[in-house]
Amino acid sequence: MEENKVAVSDAALREGAEEGMDAFLQVFIDGYLKVTGGEINAETMPLLNGWQHTLLGYHFFRQEVSDGGFVQLVQNGYGPYIFDNPFAKAMRLMGAKDFSKLVYKAKEIYDANRKDLERECTEDEFMAMYERYEAFDDLEDAFIENEEEITEQIARYVDEHLEDFARIES
Repeated sequence: MEENKVAVSDAALREGAEEGMDAFLQVFIDGYLKVTGGEINAETMPLLNGWQHTLLGYHFFRQEVSDGGFVQLVQNGYGPYIFDNPFAKAMRLMGAKDFSKLVYKAKEIYDANRKDLERECTEDEFMAMYERYEAFDDLEDAFIENEEEITEQIARYVDEHLEDFARIES
């Protein structure tokens, strides 16, 4: 396996774990954002491995869907990162099976309406998308309802497979 380009300190991991699952995962996310400069593009994609992209994808997914739903996720440019990559499959492998199914359902809506969802639009047009894509509403509600459990499943997986997510330094 190629050398892991992301390093996190053992002390930071311990501190994050003591604070809780969100802080624990944030230690990794911060490392990924530092390595990529916060940008996901053709230049930065190779800097992370598949598991790291999955965790970073979850970070963006959680942030965007919690704040403004799937419409915001796509309008902010994360549609391809989530739906054109094996994100849903990786979530299933991490133990978040119901969440994986939710992502696949959202992908169906995204794929069927991709051109419209990704187009440049005014603030009014953006707001109108929420009415046009009410099909996302139940999926958003299900995610918000189960977000804590999903995050815990992911944190548990990361904790059991640390070497896939970062190089731990003392």
